[in-house]
Amino acid sequence: MAAFEVLYEDNHLIIISKRAGEITQGDSTGDVPLPEKVKQYLKEKYQKPGNVFLGVVHRLDRPVSGVVVFAKTSKALSRMNRLFHDDKVEKVYHAIVEQPPKAPEGTLVHWLKKNPKQNKSYIVASGTKGAKEARLHYRVIGESDRYTLLEVRLETGRHHQIRAQLSGIGCTIRGDLKYGAKRSNPDGSISLHAREVSFTHPVSGKAISVVAPYPTDDPLWGYFK
Repeated sequence: MAAFEVLYEDNHLIIISKRAGEITQGDSTGDVPLPEKVKQYLKEKYQKPGNVFLGVVHRLDRPVSGVVVFAKTSKALSRMNRLFHDDKVEKVYHAIVEQPPKAPEGTLVHWLKKNPKQNKSYIVASGTKGAKEARLHYRVIGESDRYTLLEVRLETGRHHQIRAQLSGIGCTIRGDLKYGAKRSNPDGSISLHAREVSFTHPVSGKAISVVAPYPTDDPLWGYFK
């Protein structure tokens, strides 16, 4: 099965849906990162000799699936970086959690501090040295016998933000052992999906909104369709 599905492409951008398990940057495993696979796809599709330019605009954790935006030109890369930096990109995630939140919708505000050795973020007291404020909005959009589906909209983009904040209110993401899940998912994924990304195109100025379909290899996502 392909590592990704192309959701949108023009002369400046390519937006793909990545499978859980794919890495968006090189790591110690030595696995081929997703950008290299996308470069190869572009090289073959357009029969380009030599190197293909592909700029990484943002990243998704390895066990997370969903929308990833890449830039095909340096102009688009610098402008997309600015859009992300200025919080001009709307990102919507869907998460399957083990316990329902106490309120069907709400805003979470915490201070998070990253522990690089553990590759984990912890909720700490405000004002803690090295901590950053994290804000997100959530609402319940589906329920099964054992799980709850949340829509999450990020206001900030912190390390493991959704995973840490949802765990902090007792709503651990299914399969996320690092943040307290009861058991792992069979494929090593966590049930967090980058569902949608919306922004103004950095070159054409037109409104772009792209939705990534749910993973097809997990029946529970199919239940919530």
